Amino acid sequence: MFRKGGPTLLELTRQALSSTDRGYDLIAPKFDLTPFRTPEPIVQEIARRVGDVEAALDVCCGTGAALGALRSRRIARIVGIDRSEGMLEIARQRVGGDARVELVRGDALDMPFNEEFDAAVSVGAFGHIEVKDEPRFAASIHRALKPGGRFIFATSTMPAWWTASRVMAEGFNAVMRVRNFVLKPPFIMYYLTFLWPEVRGRLLAAGFTDVECVRGAFPHPFERALLVVARK
Repeated sequence: MFRKGGPTLLELTRQALSSTDRGYDLIAPKFDLTPFRTPEPIVQEIARRVGDVEAALDVCCGTGAALGALRSRRIARIVGIDRSEGMLEIARQRVGGDARVELVRGDALDMPFNEEFDAAVSVGAFGHIEVKDEPRFAASIHRALKPGGRFIFATSTMPAWWTASRVMAEGFNAVMRVRNFVLKPPFIMYYLTFLWPEVRGRLLAAGFTDVECVRGAFPHPFERALLVVARK
């Protein structure tokens, strides 16, 4: 759960009542102390699967969790893109003066890259992509990759309706839908998005030709997470 020094209930409320970008600007200094950060074993395994390549892209990089892991690989160029300047500032502090790393403020739905990367990753960001925008998201990543490039990420299947995780996620989503109906601008954050196997169809429609799901890729207690590798 929240670690010492994490955001207070009041700070989380302010975040939820803000726009998506402003909300993450506000919470950025304390984000890594929340349970919303993707667990390190998942991040490290994704980076390991990227391997040693010429260029890698972290889509919706946030505070730079994956950037930190990618820096441990022999990668000549590492780019992180995110819409929140506050999150990018924390990422800058994390990567320090590493000349290999470039941080870009931009929209993941329309990234300014064309066949530049051997691999793209995204960790913990899918809840910020509305279902109607998932085709644009997948197409934007596909466009950024070189031929033969890979999009690597973690997801899961839909939990059974009677499980606590499903009930809590559906409850949260319902609250967010009401919030976004009543208040503008919206705060986009939903659970149970970009799930397997539905995401396979999204990726194939975007132009990926080989979409592999790897089970058992992550250690305990993350065995339920699935590793997906989509190749251009």
